Amino acid sequence: MGKKQKSLNVTRRDFIKNGAAIGVGATALAGLGSQDANAQTPARWDLEADVVIIGSGATGMPAAIRARDLGASVIVIEANYDIGGHAILSGGSVPLGGGTSWQKQHGITDSPDLVFKDLTDWSVMLRHGVADYRYNDPQVQRAFADNCAATFEFLLANGVVFDPPDFDEGSLGISAVRKSDPIMEWARVESPLSPGAGNGSALIRPLEASARKKGVQFLLNYHMDVIFRESPASGRVLGIQASYKPRMVPGTNTRMESFRSEGNINRTTPSVTVKARRGVIIASGGHSANVNFRRIFDPRLTEEHQTGGAPYSFQDASGELAAMSIGASLWGTANSFERRRVVMKRNVVGSQYTYTTWGPSSPLFPFSRATGLNIGNAGWEHVISVNQVGKRFWDETQSELPDGTGHKSIDPYVHGSPANTKIKYEAPQYLHAALAVNEGSTAPDYAPGPVWVIFDAAAVVRRNWNVRPPTVDIEGGYFFVADTLEELARMVSKNQYQKVPMPPRNLAAAVARYNSFVDLGKDQDFEKPLPLHKIQTPPFYAAWGTPVCHDAVTGIRINGKTQVVDVHGQVIPNLYCGGESAGGSNQHGLGRTTCQGYIAGAVAAADVPW
Repeated sequence: MGKKQKSLNVTRRDFIKNGAAIGVGATALAGLGSQDANAQTPARWDLEADVVIIGSGATGMPAAIRARDLGASVIVIEANYDIGGHAILSGGSVPLGGGTSWQKQHGITDSPDLVFKDLTDWSVMLRHGVADYRYNDPQVQRAFADNCAATFEFLLANGVVFDPPDFDEGSLGISAVRKSDPIMEWARVESPLSPGAGNGSALIRPLEASARKKGVQFLLNYHMDVIFRESPASGRVLGIQASYKPRMVPGTNTRMESFRSEGNINRTTPSVTVKARRGVIIASGGHSANVNFRRIFDPRLTEEHQTGGAPYSFQDASGELAAMSIGASLWGTANSFERRRVVMKRNVVGSQYTYTTWGPSSPLFPFSRATGLNIGNAGWEHVISVNQVGKRFWDETQSELPDGTGHKSIDPYVHGSPANTKIKYEAPQYLHAALAVNEGSTAPDYAPGPVWVIFDAAAVVRRNWNVRPPTVDIEGGYFFVADTLEELARMVSKNQYQKVPMPPRNLAAAVARYNSFVDLGKDQDFEKPLPLHKIQTPPFYAAWGTPVCHDAVTGIRINGKTQVVDVHGQVIPNLYCGGESAGGSNQHGLGRTTCQGYIAGAVAAADVPW
């Protein structure tokens, strides 16, 4: 690993680890977060608006537009150099139902009551035994159901264009098709300076254009650090403090900039205070990148699990920690990471960040260093996966399980029936991985370590894979090549996340045993269907293939109005939260985030100014 890259990695890891460590233990017990709970309210505010929104993603953008539509002035605080957060990099799935115009146009019968029944049905389970909606907060789900269709029409009115409803893929609840994907000509909404690399751009960019046209102001490159309240344990929320942390182009003194400037507040002071006359909305995107915070919910998720959206967006739990510092409660914590699409196996391997890839022309490429090798679904027939001690641990062709909570995933389906739980148990890939790779873990965290995808030169030829930079990250230590398996194991041991050296004999034995299954025509260990290809032709390759933390499904307690609730069950006046930062909604996609932004913007704008 080069010196320059090592420095970059240490800086980011220190940011995540140290930012998470401050006060998290006290937070879990006493409602104290990383900010100073005794922070003094400013005598003079640098900026002010009716509504101040922390984050510009799929919750923050609808909230900003909705508040402006109702006559409130709005400032959006964004830690990055551009808007969009995690959402702009996502696949863009927007499951919204309840009787939308789109559903009616395509002959789909739905209603708010049906949405509510689906999302609070205790009996529906995924195939690995997780009850997807069992711990959803009924009050939060009722509000979602009642505002679901209105949110969809709101998105249409603000420039978002949708594909027809998706009848083939899992959607939000069993009773009706509720999933649509936004579409748009990317050339009209993107530029070479944009971070967008997913279909989420087709949601976020039209909303951004609408927000700017309506007068929403954006303060970019400022990280929210403190939420001010009249006192740490009582009174209304008054505003926020943020610190200037511009993203710099690696190796230069050049600040990274958004390709749109209208409506941006041009400010570069070390810190700024912003008064919120009517309310502060936390839309900062959850905690999946904050190692110590996410381990509150799943202790297995140690630092080697990278984060969806990195290195553009980092869900650092700053919104949750700041809210908890003034008394906010966590909520729905039974909704852990162990569900479909929260911890994901990716088909992109050989690079540190595998959720989204950027080409060499992207401004983010110096951070990601490689596009990653996309081996595709069929590629898993040509490889094996091993843990950090070089042992194979599962059928590599397994991927994400069928949703289990999508349209007709249970057929016949009877709401609340115990018969719905009579499923054939199938352990998901992450359970296999998490249990198997612990063999080489060490104190104090007992981190399971990386997953490595192993293949040979013959696989490269068969699949026409590009195994050279910038497709793979050799310099950073996420892709290795060697003439022997023993040498490959010694090289892999240099990766920064390896907690123990990989024993060369283990890797050689794992490959030899797998090759014997090819001769036998049967995988006697993990029942991989018809193992066809031996791994025997040098050179041999090891590619980073560790599961990725995708998003968060628990967070701050809110009520149906998205008002933040404290540890005593009381509303914290003028503080709102939605999306991944909020608890009570264990469902995937941008439906809940956009809907909660829609609700929060309206409620905050209607609050009494002070």
